[in-house]
Amino acid sequence: MSFILWILTFIIAFLLGGALVYFAAPRRRRLWKRPAERHRIMSNALEYRLSLGPRVVAIGGGTGLSTLLGGLKGFTRNITAVVAVTDEGGSSGRLRQEWGMLPPGDIRNCIVALAENDSSLNSLLNFRFDRGELKGHSLGNLILLATTEMMGDFQRAVEELNKLLAIRGQVLPVTTDNVTLKGETADGRLVSGELEISDNGSRLAKLWIEPADAEALTGVKRAFSEAEIIVLGPGSLFTSVLPNLLLSDMAKLLRESKVPIVYIANLMTQPRETEGMNIVAHVDWITGILGTVPDYVLANQSAIPAEFLSRYSKIGAEPLYLSAKEENYLESLGTTVVYGDYCEIKNGKYLRHNAQNLSETIMELVRENRKS
Repeated sequence: MSFILWILTFIIAFLLGGALVYFAAPRRRRLWKRPAERHRIMSNALEYRLSLGPRVVAIGGGTGLSTLLGGLKGFTRNITAVVAVTDEGGSSGRLRQEWGMLPPGDIRNCIVALAENDSSLNSLLNFRFDRGELKGHSLGNLILLATTEMMGDFQRAVEELNKLLAIRGQVLPVTTDNVTLKGETADGRLVSGELEISDNGSRLAKLWIEPADAEALTGVKRAFSEAEIIVLGPGSLFTSVLPNLLLSDMAKLLRESKVPIVYIANLMTQPRETEGMNIVAHVDWITGILGTVPDYVLANQSAIPAEFLSRYSKIGAEPLYLSAKEENYLESLGTTVVYGDYCEIKNGKYLRHNAQNLSETIMELVRENRKS
């Protein structure tokens, strides 16, 4: 794989050099391709509007966070995605084990989600090799590996890709410490690593990370200090959302924050990870770690088609709806529940959060907070 890595490093160097020439020579660039005047004016107006958008920090990992980012980028360019680095599965897990790098998969997905042209970029960076020693690896993960090797630092590699792809916002790993997720089940069994925790089949009683002194990046702390709203999720509770909050300084930052904290509830429980848990149980876990309740909980109210309920039920997943009793309990804690049509069907196969509707709700919460 060393020869292939050398080739990828060369490609990254070429792309970075090309990007510097491209952005450093605006007059020459206009000669290469002169856009229609009307299109240019409209594009500039859009970019100006987005540049004035709310400062949003979104915390999580997995499919949920990247889905949300795809909606938020239509409202603001001032987005910071804070991504968990405890992934152990698939290509990310192999690269983590073989190269000692932090898992790139969730970060890659978030970068793609915030890119200007996410459809073509998505196809390229998510291209997955199907044979040889690269089988199972995505091109985007290998590019992040090559950039890390070239620059000698994972954080710098991520920052360079943020710039190279001119994404609407920034994507940051929550920490560059090599952390491992640990847990203890209700029957006293110890579980280690994201894979074992997500598939242990028993109710978790405790969750922590090692090393315990792992710290959030300076850039993450800066984003918190400038944020107008902080969003948790959507995503796997124990393996995407909570791992970010387990860093001691992250919990402190959130606890002391003066801006609204929003938790986006999942649409369904997750087989063997959150089976039997309702939304209240999810919020209780977050509250227990942070030492404060989220200011808002966004809960889906749209009906899920029976065929999808049946299909998901077969794998142990059940819909997450709030009962009146559960809503009253959350509001007694000081949380405001906001209902919306937050569910949609993707490709006729999967239930996903409706990023547009979620983003509109988040923007409305920012506007309300600005007035108060």
